[in-house]
Amino acid sequence: MSSIVRLIQEQFNAIKSVGGYKNAFRRLLREGNVRTGILVGTDKYGNKYFENNNYMFSRNRFVEYPYAGRLEFDATQIPPEWHRWMQFMTDDPPSKVPPPKSKFDKDRELNLSGSAKEYVPYSTTRPKLHAWTPPKI
Repeated sequence: MSSIVRLIQEQFNAIKSVGGYKNAFRRLLREGNVRTGILVGTDKYGNKYFENNNYMFSRNRFVEYPYAGRLEFDATQIPPEWHRWMQFMTDDPPSKVPPPKSKFDKDRELNLSGSAKEYVPYSTTRPKLHAWTPPKI
């Protein structure tokens, strides 16, 4: 019985830490879960990175995207230095140990697949079928 009470108390603490029932419900709708953790750092795009070792391994590091892009999030919104930490390539986050700069580093580009801004190449082949035009009388 005491384990059930402890579990319920942990859930209430999680709701408190995210800012109450209203914020917890918003997070649940937007992200699909409500997780809490220790803030490890933020990047220049406004993403916040958290870690909570009470969660299962490979689920204990997570990112909270800024509200502007929280509904359209994907992996291209995480910079490479933080991607290394999120994928357990390193134990030290870039906020503590910044990676060395390379000459080929560049800023991120959003993934525009499926949008109107997506690049569509011009076709250089002739069409195999031609539209029929009725004769003029």
